[in-house]
Amino acid sequence: MDKQFDLVIVGGGTAGMTAAIYGARAGKKVLVLEQLICGGQIINAAEVENYPGIRSVSGADFASALFEQASSVGAEFDFRQVTGLQEAEDGFLVLTADGAIRAGAVILATGAKNRPLELPGEEALTGRGVSYCAACDGAFYRDKTAAVVGGGNTALEDALVLSGLCRQVYLIHRRDTFRGEQKTLELVEARPNITVLRSSVVMRLLGDGRLCGAIVKDLKTGEEKALPLDGLFVAIGQMPQNAPFADLVRLNEEGYIQAGENCRTSHPGIFTAGDCRSKKVRQLSTAAGDGAVAAMTALEYLRMMGR
Repeated sequence: MDKQFDLVIVGGGTAGMTAAIYGARAGKKVLVLEQLICGGQIINAAEVENYPGIRSVSGADFASALFEQASSVGAEFDFRQVTGLQEAEDGFLVLTADGAIRAGAVILATGAKNRPLELPGEEALTGRGVSYCAACDGAFYRDKTAAVVGGGNTALEDALVLSGLCRQVYLIHRRDTFRGEQKTLELVEARPNITVLRSSVVMRLLGDGRLCGAIVKDLKTGEEKALPLDGLFVAIGQMPQNAPFADLVRLNEEGYIQAGENCRTSHPGIFTAGDCRSKKVRQLSTAAGDGAVAAMTALEYLRMMGR
């Protein structure tokens, strides 16, 4: 395959499909390349209730509507893995397992995977008690019991968010000390409905079709106990998938693409959007915002290049 597009978008999540809508509506020939299924992480959400203008929608329905909208305005989709990116005389070559695709400009919207606990049944229980975003899903556990796993700022902040909603919150960390800020930890320890379990790990998830608890092991004593839980929030980091592009764009020490709010990367003609870029807030609405900004900035670049 050796086709020519004005704009190639790598990644079919919210950021990528939003960028496709803006690019196609501007009359450009746009291709979205997605390895698996369009939608990204949001397809695992049973309900989305924090996206402006939509009171409630399932993640799968949201992704489906976005795909239909992008397709209706002329964006093309192809499902294949992108293996690299090279400069070419008239733009870029987007490399895939099935050949190269020519692009005048490229938007990298590869997203990031939540780092899982890698426990049996975790994937099946995701969206059914297991979550990776307290800001997204915390409201579903109002007046219930939840646990957060992790020791960084995200885990501490998630515990604080949940403590304002849940009856009881457990914060489970495998070490005695936390990586997060001391002031945030002090706030956590001051909340009467947060119980901090240091030197502890989740050994097993309990529940058939819906999470009902977890087996937690004290690493110092070896004792295991069952915690009844309605929700378990995993906050042990994310894994960006930007290695194939490291030769052309600058990544930070965590592997995220370095770019500011204009979504420009270190390489002219290559832009980025969504969870794969260096940023503090990673939400559905910010992904859509990134997609719009990246597309508009890419369109400006194409105009400057006479395309």
